Amino acid sequence: MNKGKVFLVGAGPGDIGLITVKGLEAIKQAEVILYDRLANPKLLDFAPFGCELIYCGKLPDRHTLRQEGINSLLVDKALQGKRVVRLKGGDPGVFGRVGEEAEVLASEGIEFEMVPGISSGMAAPLYAGIPVTHRQFGETFAVVTAHDQSKDGKPVLDWKALASGIDTIAFYMGVKNLPYICQCMIENGKAPETPVILIQWGTFSRQKTLEGTLSTIAALAAEQQFSNPAITLVGDIISLREKINWFEKKPLFGRQVLLARTGYQSSGLAQALTEQGADVIEFPKWKNAEVPVNNNILNNLSHYEEILFTSVESVVEFIQLLMKEKIDIRSLTADLYGLSNKTVTALQERGLLADITDHLFQHETLLVVGDSRIAHKYRNCDLLITSEKVVDETYLPILKRILTDAKPDSIVFPSAQSIKMYFEEESVVKLFPPEFLQEVKVICMGDRSEMAAQFYGVVPDAKAETPTREALIDTIIKCSIQG
Repeated sequence: MNKGKVFLVGAGPGDIGLITVKGLEAIKQAEVILYDRLANPKLLDFAPFGCELIYCGKLPDRHTLRQEGINSLLVDKALQGKRVVRLKGGDPGVFGRVGEEAEVLASEGIEFEMVPGISSGMAAPLYAGIPVTHRQFGETFAVVTAHDQSKDGKPVLDWKALASGIDTIAFYMGVKNLPYICQCMIENGKAPETPVILIQWGTFSRQKTLEGTLSTIAALAAEQQFSNPAITLVGDIISLREKINWFEKKPLFGRQVLLARTGYQSSGLAQALTEQGADVIEFPKWKNAEVPVNNNILNNLSHYEEILFTSVESVVEFIQLLMKEKIDIRSLTADLYGLSNKTVTALQERGLLADITDHLFQHETLLVVGDSRIAHKYRNCDLLITSEKVVDETYLPILKRILTDAKPDSIVFPSAQSIKMYFEEESVVKLFPPEFLQEVKVICMGDRSEMAAQFYGVVPDAKAETPTREALIDTIIKCSIQG
């Protein structure tokens, strides 16, 4: 029996751009992924189609899947010959139990790799404008777990050594034991006025901070009901934040944006909004369902004078069909067109010259290539439907968990099609209660999406002046400033 292989991967602290290249490659090649609550679920978008996704998330006092069960699953999936990724928030070697999981795999003779990740103890402070070392303020740094397996859950530490010998200390998940931590630090020599900052959801746009001192922070945290997941940073180095706080100054910092998508891939708009500081939640995730092949059209390609490709996916799927049916691409004698620059580029990358257009005269010698949606758009010409686009329901529970942690304040509809999808796609309708759109700002990209929203009885809160990415981002920023 061929054994599989397990990759114990650090997902980084939250911002998906902070995962390592090696970690991302492991996700892209995975057959099974076991992921934690603190691993950003958006990383699962990079998993291949058909990958089995298993949630191992843990909440305080409530374990979805205990460690013994996780260990057993890793072994079982690997013994099935699968390529398994264990995706853990931050760095798996920093309070991530990677040693325990690796020991189990080693004892079973299962091959594994450990892939480091960026630890939240260093990343969250940096996103709050605080390096953990600085020649003037601190040359020693320690990371400490703020809860352990002792009877009362209070960490048993060498408090004297910490208080007197370490300049900057990052306590992980320390909010529950904050009064005890502060008391121990002060009793062992740390000045009561030593700065302290709590950083919740570090590196996400929903990052929240609370500043105080060893003598005040516990009361402030209780007053504001501050909770985990959070890093507690202690040290004079926190004073640098006033000068070099950068992330929280981005125009869309703090905004939780839902972006309705009708395509397979993450959009450039999502990336642009993220660069402006927003957390962007794209929904839903789509997949292709196979449809019967129309061999009559494929075997008579030379009949067509013009072929219009409606998307990049239509190009890829068309080429795959030709290869599957063993049809020589040289049988194409038609003029080729694409609806977008990306589609034309996809054709050219495959050695097929094409022009961009959306104004072809529809007649019997025109062939339109695309997924099942083209059936409603084109008449009096032949259609080659390469696939049916359907919502990937595997990701719906993941989206529900994202919406639990991130409270969206706005929803962006970049097209009329995205509005139609929101109101008519059954699996999407179930995600959002009827009053949801009354609780967030509704932002449309242009006149068409605004008219579509009004058709469904929704009056948008804002609309981009022109249907461009830049105008839409400006509109969202203006809405953010106006509150």
